[in-house]
Amino acid sequence: MFVLFEEAGKYLGGRVLSEAEASAQVELDTGKRLKVKSAAIVLRFEKPSPAELIAESRTLAATMDLDLAWEFASEGEFGFTDLASDYFSDKPTLAQQGAALFALFDAPHYFRRAGKGRFKKAPDDIVQAALAGIEKKKLVLAQIGEWAAQLVSGECPQPVREQLYKILFKPDKNASEYKAVVDASRAAQLAPLDLLERAGAIDSPYQFHWRRFLFENFPKGTGFPALQAPAIVDDLPVATVEAFSIDDSQTTEIDDALSVQGIGSGTLVVGVHIAAPGLALVPGGAIDQVARNRMSTVYMPGYKITMLPDAVVDAYTLLEGSNRPAVSLYATFDEATLELRSTETKLERVPIVANLRHDQLDTVVTQPWLEDASFVSSDTPEAAARLRGPLSVLFRLAKHLKAQREVVRGKPENFNRPDYNFRLIGNDGEPQGSEQVTITTRQRGAPLDLIVSEAMILANSTWGAWLGELGVPGLYRSQASMAPGIKVRMGTRSLPHAGLGVKSYAWSTSPLRRYTDLVNQWQIIAAARHGKTAALAAPFKPKDADLFSILSGFDAAYATYNGYQGGMERFWTLKYLQQQGITELTVTVVKDIQNGALVRADSLPLVFPVAGQQERGAHLRVKLGEIDEIALDVNGTVLERLDVVAADMEEESGEEDDEVAGPIAIAVDMSDGEAAPEKAAENAPA
Repeated sequence: MFVLFEEAGKYLGGRVLSEAEASAQVELDTGKRLKVKSAAIVLRFEKPSPAELIAESRTLAATMDLDLAWEFASEGEFGFTDLASDYFSDKPTLAQQGAALFALFDAPHYFRRAGKGRFKKAPDDIVQAALAGIEKKKLVLAQIGEWAAQLVSGECPQPVREQLYKILFKPDKNASEYKAVVDASRAAQLAPLDLLERAGAIDSPYQFHWRRFLFENFPKGTGFPALQAPAIVDDLPVATVEAFSIDDSQTTEIDDALSVQGIGSGTLVVGVHIAAPGLALVPGGAIDQVARNRMSTVYMPGYKITMLPDAVVDAYTLLEGSNRPAVSLYATFDEATLELRSTETKLERVPIVANLRHDQLDTVVTQPWLEDASFVSSDTPEAAARLRGPLSVLFRLAKHLKAQREVVRGKPENFNRPDYNFRLIGNDGEPQGSEQVTITTRQRGAPLDLIVSEAMILANSTWGAWLGELGVPGLYRSQASMAPGIKVRMGTRSLPHAGLGVKSYAWSTSPLRRYTDLVNQWQIIAAARHGKTAALAAPFKPKDADLFSILSGFDAAYATYNGYQGGMERFWTLKYLQQQGITELTVTVVKDIQNGALVRADSLPLVFPVAGQQERGAHLRVKLGEIDEIALDVNGTVLERLDVVAADMEEESGEEDDEVAGPIAIAVDMSDGEAAPEKAAENAPA
């Protein structure tokens, strides 16, 4: 005897081996044996075989009109044999009974299950809603199929194009657009990104990187709400100095300026003056919320997304020709020995007499020009000529401060590799990716760089130590040692920074561009106003949970922004290779990798792999392969060896080779006037 029974939501058939009062031992066609409860058995028969009966019944069930079956079915609970009698004949065949069973079981929108082989009609409104849903699903599946076919044929449907970045980077796996891409990817045997690129979904490689960045980090756009910069109401004294800033020509957020007093008197007073939005903005205010959401200005070649609205920046930036509110650090030095005697912090208005631009002055303000008063340059701008005395003093002091830090570091800072400046010709506003790009070099440690960087390190280390002494928490940068693998960390405690050779270091000199600096400025202002009781008056108290939240959020955002900046610099470097028709480069091997080596171009900010094992430090000429602007990838083939490898590559400034980790890992921060030493020591944001 054979039986048809329900097991785990399916109907199976098998031969009865033995039977007891409440169960039977059944053998399936596969040879598997099951113990089946008698209540689960719905049909008993001698022939045909279970497989034949199930096949015949399912074929017949597929021909049944479910609407008609629903009309014929009883209003109350009924069995499948009852429906078979009503639908087929008074004495339905075994196959017809099986067909009724499968039709009922497979149509839950028409018939609700009421037990083993028992059913009940669904209400008419439920049936109609279910049928509408089924019809809608059919239409959706048809749409998915149509879109998938278009993608396979090399055409991108508009709905898929509109959801491109969501599909690739934050997919809703139930969305029709996503399913169409998955189906097409399988059919075409292409990765989704390759499929979409072939179908023309990506307008251009540059737009791909830019729109992805906005999608992931600025989903609501980069615009600002309507905000008005609050006025600084403090009655601030006007400083008796002539301060000047040193920035790139493209800089609009002028955070810092310098001044020198007492030249020739035996006592020098050097002022580091920082723009003071913290005197007007308050934690939790509307502008603060905007700044905290962004955490930093985002830099990339030819463009930037500012942390603060232009109107707010304009209200506090250290623009020449006016007295600007500032938090000033005055450091007093012995003019002969340059020994630091004292420091003092003041809240004041500072006369800004000039905004110097180092890209216009680097060829003029050179070491000979600064160190030799008789050295004459015919093309010296008037502002630089007028400030030659203070600049010369600051350069002498910068070299002295650097030498002192190098003693603490235990080794000198070497700036063997240049910084690279990118300029997009004809770019006005947001780049499109097709602009002509120029890449120029600027050697680290140039005089103006050194002046600014040492002044900022002096301010950040002095203020960091001062806050620590007063018990006022802040956001600090620290590095336990310069041993390999010991990275720079952020925290709320005043700890040494081995890479810079200072006892404490708190970013405080870019409050218009970095949120950490604005937070620290609030703390410094409290210290300047309240002295020893500042810990009670400061906006952020010791172990403040909000401070830890800011630290975590800044770390993540800053790393993301620097990664994007590095990626875009790599994009424009690859574009430069194409525009200039460069197919060969001289390179230096920086790291071994599997089946090859990573090399650094000698004259461009580019790290890429070459095939074949090479010794670290080897100098090679390589031929470039195909450039992939989407993956930001290029590789090379070694043409010839140009040198004999030195015993050891010279280590540069204790920096870690973060930029050799991969094509997009190059992250040179060109956003700040603080610089070369800090960047050399840290290289990456954290």
